Amino acid sequence: MNKNILRLAIPNIISNLSVPLLGVVDTAVVGHLDHIYYLGAIAVGGVIFDFIFWGFGFLRMGTTGLTAQAHGAGNDREVHIILRRVLLVAVSISVVILLTQYLILDLSLLIVNASKEVEEFTRAYFFIRIYSAPATLALFGLNGWFLGMQNSTYPMIVTIVLNVLNIILNLILVLGFEMNVSGVALGTLISNYIAVTLALILYKKRYGGKNYSISLNDLIDPHELKRFFSVNRDIFIRTVCLIFSYAFFMAKSAESGNVVLAANTILLQLWHISAYGVDGFAFAAESLVGKYKGANKNDKLAEAIKKSFAWGLGIGIAGTLIYGILGEQMIALFTDKELVVTAAGTVIIWTIFAPVVNSVCFVWDGVFIGATETGTMRNTMLFATILCFLPAYYFTKDSLGVHALWLAMTAFMVARGVALSVMAPSKILLSNS
Repeated sequence: MNKNILRLAIPNIISNLSVPLLGVVDTAVVGHLDHIYYLGAIAVGGVIFDFIFWGFGFLRMGTTGLTAQAHGAGNDREVHIILRRVLLVAVSISVVILLTQYLILDLSLLIVNASKEVEEFTRAYFFIRIYSAPATLALFGLNGWFLGMQNSTYPMIVTIVLNVLNIILNLILVLGFEMNVSGVALGTLISNYIAVTLALILYKKRYGGKNYSISLNDLIDPHELKRFFSVNRDIFIRTVCLIFSYAFFMAKSAESGNVVLAANTILLQLWHISAYGVDGFAFAAESLVGKYKGANKNDKLAEAIKKSFAWGLGIGIAGTLIYGILGEQMIALFTDKELVVTAAGTVIIWTIFAPVVNSVCFVWDGVFIGATETGTMRNTMLFATILCFLPAYYFTKDSLGVHALWLAMTAFMVARGVALSVMAPSKILLSNS
């Protein structure tokens, strides 16, 4: 089992770590420009696209679980129908996003009370990157499908190409052509379309040789669409809660001024780095749990869960140790602005303990997604957001200041982990015994 977990997890970890690497480079490049508000614009623009794109993250997560179960059951035709269905949904959603882009931006800037300069450059960033929507959402579906087919190598290849190319383009456009935040957005746009083209080529090479008679009626079959949207509706609600928490965090950071916004942006990058490391094992859990559930191999299911947790917690502990030793030096890599470095240093303790604390809920997410027990994920996320995250902030903001934001984020992660742990025996383990 450990071999299967590592076979899936290692490529995921490699590809996942290239994602925060992109964020690190973007933050470092923009953080060394003349004005702090460039970094604020990247932060605010990033939150807006988190809402837009992470909100449709179900196109990856739901696709992995459904594909893994069909694959485990040996239903080869169905796995190809699932891919075509998710691509159809991705394109349809992208059209709606592009048609409503002005409304999306105006509403977003009403919510985030940023400075005039931050808002100006957020607009420049947004109106370029928004056109990456079709490629981004299609990549969600393709990578989720590859993972469901127990193939973590293709998502690794695609993600690394995407992010390395993005880094190169951003360095050229920002430093070479002096395009500041517009260069970051354009680099992201170009690299996404190249990456989705690569993903389609890889799919055609390995899976496209089989001919199936798949019609539009197969893709819009009412029963299968109901199941598809039932699973993905719950993941969507769960993801909106997650995005809301991050967006709320960034909005309150922006209200505290450009220095606090920049400092918290840097520290969140460190959160993302550790999260993507643990997520390698969460993604492995998605694939294996879905496969063993589809094949009704309950003993293997329990073993996959247990060992995925062992690996995930190990990565979390390692992350906490690294941040405890090198955290302050890492902050200095992002920016040379002394005020920002000092502000980040005052609250870095929350980031030091984040990897080990957050690893529990990350791995459980993978388990519940693979088992398509998405209703429980939805309910526990609502609980963590409404009854833990928001009260933790509002009850402490006057006494703790900026620490209240980090306390709220930590309480949010702990609540998710505890709630999923409590629900797992009845929803995942006993139901398959």
